[in-house]
This record gives sequence, C-alpha cells and structure tokens, in this order.
Amino acid sequence: MSLRAGVLAVQGDVSEHARAIERAAAAHDETAEVVEIRESGLVPECDVLLLPGGESTTISRLVHREGIAAEIEAHVAAEKPVLATCAGLIVAASDAHDDRVETLNLVDATVERNAFGRQKDSFEAPLDVAGFDEPFPAVFIRAPLIDYVGSDVEVLASWDDRPVAIRHGPVVGTSFHPELTEDPRVHDLAFFDSVES
Repeated sequence: MSLRAGVLAVQGDVSEHARAIERAAAAHDETAEVVEIRESGLVPECDVLLLPGGESTTISRLVHREGIAAEIEAHVAAEKPVLATCAGLIVAASDAHDDRVETLNLVDATVERNAFGRQKDSFEAPLDVAGFDEPFPAVFIRAPLIDYVGSDVEVLASWDDRPVAIRHGPVVGTSFHPELTEDPRVHDLAFFDSVES
C-alpha cells in the first residue's frame, strides 16, 4: 500500500515530518509519497494530512488566503486522518484565544499560545501516551496549552496535569513536536492506526 501524505508547507519542520511519515510507513511495510502543500488543489488528493508547527497567525492567514482551509475542513469531514502539531494544533482548535488566528475548528478544544514559555523555556519530557509501551520523548518548544477539551475529545497524553496530546475523530493534535525525534510512534498513531482501523 502506498499512502499520499500532504504536509502543509507554509512553515515548520516540513522535511522532519516527511521523514517521520516515511519511517512510520516503513514500519508497516508500506511507502508514503509526501506532498508539500502551499496552494489549493493538492489536499483533496491526499490520504493523510499534517499541519506542522511555525507561527500560527501566519499559517492561519495563508491557509485561508490560498483556499486551503476549506480543503482541510473537507478532508476531516471525509474522516481522513490529520496530525496537527504545536502551531498546527492552534490552527486546528476551536478557539486560540487570539483574534489574529482564524482557527479551523477541527477539534473541540481551546488552546493558549506559547503557554509553556518562550523559546528559552523549551524542554524535552518522557511522555506516557495512550497505547504506547514506552514513554515518548516529547520536545516542547513555545508549546501551546490545551485548556479545554470537549466531551468527544480523547486525551492521549498529559504533562503536569495538562492535556498535551488529544484525538477528536480523525484528528490527532499535540502541543509538542514529535518530528524532532527519531521515534515515529505519534505519526504512526495518527496516520497508520487510523488508516488500518
């Protein structure tokens, strides 16, 4: 099986996410064709979609301006998997507590930008993630805080009693950067578990 994986390439660790998707696919004896998305018309061709980190105000502005936002919403409505990390989670949320960010309302959760601190406050933590046998080495960089989740949202992981990984339907969202490790389990959870279930 070959999977077409779209990575929103406005900002963020695009190449790192592409490698993580390819590693996760290889673990299933599959291949992944990674497509960098900078314009409309590509999302409908993708089996899975990734919204990476970066600057949430910039990402939000560009996906709406380029007509990509409606395609992402249609992707989720079709129950196709999405992984939204850090700023990607902010854009995917129902509310970012910031009028500059026009969210996509893909997950019933609200977030607070940069709640874990500035760049200098970045840290790595061993995270217990639902379904993982061993802790995941989560990297937090200017990470958003998930301060509310709806009743249909599953909390997959918490840090300091705060949700940092959630699932709502086909969307998995993380406050941290799973692409900044050689461990592909979060990408596997978001994409291949969803595809196979």
